[in-house]
Amino acid sequence: MKKLVILSGAGISAESGISTFRDSDGLWEKYPVMQVASIEGYEADPELVINFYNERRKQLLDVKPNQGHVLCAELEKYFDVTVVTQNVDNLHERAGSHKIIHLHGELTKVCSSYNPNNPRYIRELKPEEFEVKMGDKAGDGSQLRPFIVWFGEDVPRIGDAACEAEKADIFVIIGTSMNVYPAAGLLNYVSYNADVYLIDPKDVRINTDRKITHIKKGASEGMKELMRLIV
Repeated sequence: MKKLVILSGAGISAESGISTFRDSDGLWEKYPVMQVASIEGYEADPELVINFYNERRKQLLDVKPNQGHVLCAELEKYFDVTVVTQNVDNLHERAGSHKIIHLHGELTKVCSSYNPNNPRYIRELKPEEFEVKMGDKAGDGSQLRPFIVWFGEDVPRIGDAACEAEKADIFVIIGTSMNVYPAAGLLNYVSYNADVYLIDPKDVRINTDRKITHIKKGASEGMKELMRLIV
């Protein structure tokens, strides 16, 4: 069975109604980036940051996977599929994908403020627990914080993602600007013998001389087109 790796970004979840950070009406417009997505911002005002992610977490209760997510899962009937996502939502999981690498963390999980990547203190929240409060403690006594990789923090799963990219017979880029590193560098690990597809309605500048098939459609329509081409 051929290996297919999908690198997904905010564009695939935008169709489900989740605001993207970089669009003109995105979340960065409401909050300075470093205020809510850096360790410095968290240390300066942990309550503001915790409440910001509480609101984002509650948004998950009102949104559903779209056809793009569903078709990513459906590809498992034909290929050995790994989804590498820059998204922190759980829409790929809810759509039925089984092998998912979250590069930037997971919104539905919390962790230790002292050591965010210590698996002993990473916990999945049930929907009724989505409101984290100041004073809620991890197992090591520190404040529970969102299990999110903030600017300036290590991306602990990038090595796993690079290993998957190296094995890809087909590599699909969907809904990402390819501006955010280290995720954007994953294409460098993909074999020149692999077929590469880009799904994005806009022009995306990718610094490579390799052949890329650009499907100029949104996530759902683009995934339908991809299915027609490869299945």
